[in-house]
Amino acid sequence: MSEGREQFAEWIGRSIESTDRLCADSSAARMLASILPQCVPGGDADVMPALWHWLLFPQIVPLALNDVDGHPMRGGFLPPVDLPRRMWAGGAVSFHRDLCFGDEVTRKSTIADVVMKEGRSGPLCFVTVEHRLSVADRLVIEERQDIVYRGHETPRAPAGSVSPAPSMAWTEAVAPSPVQLFRYSAATSNSHRIHYDRSYATAEEGYPGLVVHGPLLATLLANLAERRTGNRLASFSFRARRPVFDIAPFLICGESGPDRVMLAARGPDGDDCMQAEATLRTPADGDR
Repeated sequence: MSEGREQFAEWIGRSIESTDRLCADSSAARMLASILPQCVPGGDADVMPALWHWLLFPQIVPLALNDVDGHPMRGGFLPPVDLPRRMWAGGAVSFHRDLCFGDEVTRKSTIADVVMKEGRSGPLCFVTVEHRLSVADRLVIEERQDIVYRGHETPRAPAGSVSPAPSMAWTEAVAPSPVQLFRYSAATSNSHRIHYDRSYATAEEGYPGLVVHGPLLATLLANLAERRTGNRLASFSFRARRPVFDIAPFLICGESGPDRVMLAARGPDGDDCMQAEATLRTPADGDR
């Protein structure tokens, strides 16, 4: 673990600050709305649903500065990790106040840690990025993003039969399509080719189909929680366990417990591909 921190010590603590604004009638907002079951919690059309802040701060660089996989080349804000594949593996979000369409949002991003590990398929590098989003100097959202870099080995499902995860009260089927994945890529300015370039995803990276974005899975789960409970979220955390592909329908599942909402995206075999949990805001919370 110390190896990664020593190798990338100059990146740990590095920060950047950006400002952006998202309008409800923007093309990004309309594209995301077109691929999600719709609900504006509380009936307030000005308030962004949970995780829609991921439409802000798109990372767009000249084509000459993009790598072969579609990502921007290494060595900018993120450290130049010498492993070819980069995935958003999980994260946690705390919602302190409503974020509204039209707000001018300032985000301060900081690299909190860089850790090297040895996995079953080879070396892994975990980069933790922390974000603080503010409106008029008031903290609105705090977020941790867990990014993992790995080698060319494609993760496979465990050998043998899979025991389906326990059933949940809410279950909805999602039939992913290239159009849905393209629209999410466009809405979030995500040029990673595994999400829209089938020949690259299958021939170069060895996947059986297009990969459903981890953030899209998380957004579907957050959307499920808000629709089924009728409340906005106070917090949301998620962890990706296995990729989801566009070659078969998958399920989004959830149920509300005494103090939190448990959520999962499940593949065709019934196993959890993403696990998440959320807590709900109550009227007494107000703008904390």
